[in-house]
Amino acid sequence: MKSPRDWPEPIIRVQSLSESCEGRIPDRYVKPPEARPSVAAAGDANIPLIDLGLLESGDEELRRKTLRQVSEACREWGFFQVVNHGVEPELMDRAREVWREFFHEPMEVKQRYANSPTTYEGYGSRLGVEKGAILDWSDYYYLHYLPCNLRDFNKWPYLPSHLREVITEYSTEVVRLGGELLKILSINLGLRQDYLQNAFGGDDVGACLRVNFYPKCPQPDLALGLSSHSDPGGMTFLLPDQNVPGLQVRRGDGWITVKPAPHAFIVNIGDQIQVMSNAIYKSVEHRVIVNSAQERVSLAYFYNPKSDLLIQPADELVSPDRPALYPAMTFDQYRLYIRTKGPKGKSQLLELKSPR
Repeated sequence: MKSPRDWPEPIIRVQSLSESCEGRIPDRYVKPPEARPSVAAAGDANIPLIDLGLLESGDEELRRKTLRQVSEACREWGFFQVVNHGVEPELMDRAREVWREFFHEPMEVKQRYANSPTTYEGYGSRLGVEKGAILDWSDYYYLHYLPCNLRDFNKWPYLPSHLREVITEYSTEVVRLGGELLKILSINLGLRQDYLQNAFGGDDVGACLRVNFYPKCPQPDLALGLSSHSDPGGMTFLLPDQNVPGLQVRRGDGWITVKPAPHAFIVNIGDQIQVMSNAIYKSVEHRVIVNSAQERVSLAYFYNPKSDLLIQPADELVSPDRPALYPAMTFDQYRLYIRTKGPKGKSQLLELKSPR
């Protein structure tokens, strides 16, 4: 399977459709009935909220309790929110708002960075290259931060003028947080604290940002901003829109709409950590709903293994009673699936699962 070089059809920007579709969305964006957002997905439940500052409180009991909370969230939810994570609230706000400014630049400014399915880097409006596929109601911008040889500032927008500076500072902080959380996950799995970081490539990890722009949708009951999927990478740090909820997480047979805590990151386990943990930790399906009243902006930072390393269950987590559930595969090989077929629930991991 290779990445195609071109999109199968002309790209139409969803932001432009939102401004011109006059109350009815094109059929290409109407989801089949079973995939449409459900009113029943509302409710008071929320994903776990964890205070990482307690790990440094000096109170050993609070530290153990916080480690347990992270462990339970990774095993039972695949999602959690973290506060007191060390990233300045003001920097988080600046990062979100500078991208909101970008999406309101003139179209000719944004089109300079139009992407292709070869790397997805740049300004885009679809995932997957299946001709005639039902599309999601969103535009996005995708860029690389690590490894350094993939970081090309010419592919980062030059407007707004302060974007590159803000996102460089923000990226440094999120990558730091990613390393800290990998230590916590390794400890909770009974591994050396540097196990997952080394399995990801040590200092040579991958880190990339997808900024999501969800325009107003006149028929939000028929569309999704992002179809159901689990993240193919290692771990994701989502900076949500502080004012407009939209992320939904699979819980049993239903969906929970996440209620973001102020200046929290929403963290979720990706498929690669599910593989490395031999399914002790779970990547979980999630999707994004849209609304007719307000646009949304969110920043998803993907902390990934080095692309050409073999990813497989840790030897320490494999036993005769619990054999390896997944074959070895590089992250480059793995992510071709979603880049070609688009978001498809958890079908990729299910297809890869080793026969027992």
